[in-house]
Amino acid sequence: MRIAFVGLGVMGAPMAAHLQRAGHEVRGHNRSPGKGAELEAAGGTTVDTLPEALEGAEAVCLMLPDGPDVEAVMGGDEGVLARAAAGTLVVDFSTISPAVARRVAGQAADRGMPMVDAPVSGGQAGAQEARLSVMVGGEEDAVRTARPLLEAVGATVVHVGPPGAGQVVKAANQVVVAGNIQVLSEAVVLLESQGIALEEALDVLAGGLAGSAVLTQKRDNLVGRSFEPGFRMELHDKDLRIAGGLAADSGLDLPVARAVAALVAQALEDGDAALDHSALIRGLDRRTSGGTR
Repeated sequence: MRIAFVGLGVMGAPMAAHLQRAGHEVRGHNRSPGKGAELEAAGGTTVDTLPEALEGAEAVCLMLPDGPDVEAVMGGDEGVLARAAAGTLVVDFSTISPAVARRVAGQAADRGMPMVDAPVSGGQAGAQEARLSVMVGGEEDAVRTARPLLEAVGATVVHVGPPGAGQVVKAANQVVVAGNIQVLSEAVVLLESQGIALEEALDVLAGGLAGSAVLTQKRDNLVGRSFEPGFRMELHDKDLRIAGGLAADSGLDLPVARAVAALVAQALEDGDAALDHSALIRGLDRRTSGGTR
């Protein structure tokens, strides 16, 4: 398929490249320049404007930070709804609120464009290795059409329900991930306080019930206090606010989700917004050292 891929960031760039290597013709666009090297190395092309990317596209893939970004790219005189042809498939890999996902899917349907929300989990490593978990919301026919694209970037692709359902599952995913990072950080700090060999301790934890994808992917960040962003803290804050909104709308009290959301929000206040979400451990370090770390 001829694909317009909008959003060539940490996640989007490798995903677009995988689609190109899978045999599709990918034309990428990013709002800030200088993000197209990975796609171009795979044989794809990049363009400076959204209308250029959309010209002749049979599918449009979005990987954008938040709902307003998706609505901006979809709407307006130069957006997808105005410029793409009827029948164009729209795949939104962004993580946004389910309400926005449903609204935009409805607008696309009115223009004859099938659309799926397909947020992903697996982080930068999962994107680079095409082993993301893809949570898909949408109508059956749209998901069927999109599946070859989804399987080019993901190892686990599951249709979880109608439009917006993928975003609900992603919100739940982000609660689990943030909770995992926080308790893993607490375990690391506890082990360090007792003078335990950290690498060996984490090896044995990884082999038992405490093992997790979070432990596997984030242990080096935590041990080395290295927080080059694979997934920025500010984005996880946004995702947890989405989850909190869903809980509030449903009359649910989720105490652990609420607590970890407060810790992530505090990390932003402490200046960690642009760091990897594993920087949650910095909050523990600050409290342990009296605010000096």
